[in-house]
Amino acid sequence: MPNPKRRHSKSRSAKRRTHYKATPSTLVECPNCNETKLAHAACPSCGYYNGRRVVSVDDGATAE
Repeated sequence: MPNPKRRHSKSRSAKRRTHYKATPSTLVECPNCNETKLAHAACPSCGYYNGRRVVSVDDGATAE
């Protein structure tokens, strides 16, 4: 298997990697409570997904 004879410069490697960037997460508005949530995921504030309650959400009070 052939190996490179010379070292590639940092700028050459960086030019190749220009498209390797992080994309921001897609946020949408929950149709039930109007909070922002991740797309295709249950709402963390109300627990609804696709018009149904799928996750029980604690109201934030601790039971200690």
